[in-house]
Amino acid sequence: MPSRPAAQQGACALIIDREFVRTSALRAGRMLLEAVVIPALLLYAALATVGQVWGLISVLVWSGLIVAVRLRTQSSVPRTLLLAVLMLVGRTTLSLALSSIYIYVLQPIAGSLLMALIFLGSAAIGKPITKHLARDFIALPQMLFHDKRAHRMFTQVCILWGASRLIDVGMSMGFLQLGARNALLSRGVFSTALTLLTVGVCIAWGWSRLRRMPDFSISFA
Repeated sequence: MPSRPAAQQGACALIIDREFVRTSALRAGRMLLEAVVIPALLLYAALATVGQVWGLISVLVWSGLIVAVRLRTQSSVPRTLLLAVLMLVGRTTLSLALSSIYIYVLQPIAGSLLMALIFLGSAAIGKPITKHLARDFIALPQMLFHDKRAHRMFTQVCILWGASRLIDVGMSMGFLQLGARNALLSRGVFSTALTLLTVGVCIAWGWSRLRRMPDFSISFA
């Protein structure tokens, strides 16, 4: 169990498992590196040297290598990593079949746009998706899902993430106008940096809002 709610002297407390947070952060960072950063840099380097066909083939080889290494060192491949690799293989194969590197770049841009619409749309109708996503990562006290201040916090975080995805779309499209290689550099490096920055901002903002609630406390075990 990553975390658990507890009641102390009438106040609601959230105890977070430090080891769970550390392990989750390392796992997410490794997956981001394996499924986003390295494939983009491989393709970027190939476009400058051997061409897009060999670049796309190198991404496919890398995808297979990721799964093979995980199967050799672990009993199974994590579902999130497997899904990320399958999506990577799918768009790489399609780009290779159509001989267009732009397919490889446009798919994640479309994904960011869709994510922005989902997050901003859910915030606009008063049902922030962040409230539901939080339940998948941490066991939050039920009182948070009925508290107006907590609801406002979830809505604000939803807007922050949605706005970040729109910035990502605009940045990626701007680099795309400068050519496919620049677009790959944007997706592999700048988009990754923006994502990590947004995660940090959202966590800091949510933490600061919750800490201001007098009847709610957060501690680490």
